[in-house]
Amino acid sequence: MESETPYSDKVIELFKNPKNVGEIKNPDGKAKEGSPACGDMVSLFIKVNEDTEKITDIKFKSYGCASNIATGSIITEMSKGKTIDEAKEITWEDAADELGGLPKIKTHCSVLAVDALREAIRDYEEQHGKIEEKVPTDTDVIRERLKHVMNPITGLDVVRTNLIENMEVKDGTVRVKVDLNSDHQFASAVKNDIEEKLEHLWDINEININEIIVEFKQ
Repeated sequence: MESETPYSDKVIELFKNPKNVGEIKNPDGKAKEGSPACGDMVSLFIKVNEDTEKITDIKFKSYGCASNIATGSIITEMSKGKTIDEAKEITWEDAADELGGLPKIKTHCSVLAVDALREAIRDYEEQHGKIEEKVPTDTDVIRERLKHVMNPITGLDVVRTNLIENMEVKDGTVRVKVDLNSDHQFASAVKNDIEEKLEHLWDINEININEIIVEFKQ
């Protein structure tokens, strides 16, 4: 007798045979949400036709459970061929519905996939000068970016878990101080994630933010 599963047939199918898996070389936009240390992670890559603003190719890499893999797959299918404005309108509820529903405990997987899509689009817009509401970089902007960096010790973001001791924008430098010892097993991963979230700020050249310093406790 087969055991019951909380997953829909579509989730199981996409878990076994996910679509659009892989990495795009020289993508127009990319993003990573979550962390392997936290249990779930999605990396997403997009190619965009700059004339039509349509997503011509999209791929993902996933680390996590069946729901995480299935939502990464369905998000890529839902986004391909859409304009970036249309893709921005896709919600985690839309993704869950396309999958025939998700267990409540797994809804965060659809949120993770949608966040990755929106971050990849933002990365594309920043790199191609398409940001419409250009807010000067300050600590509030940095804080919002760092909410997408996971604290691998807790599985929540580094801001909510107070892993960030201090952040400042001063004299052409973004400085972020992290409440971790420099030799901690996750220090390098946290540093890389922080730099990745901040490196494409739209005004990085205009205000000469030419250095991102991530400091750790001694």
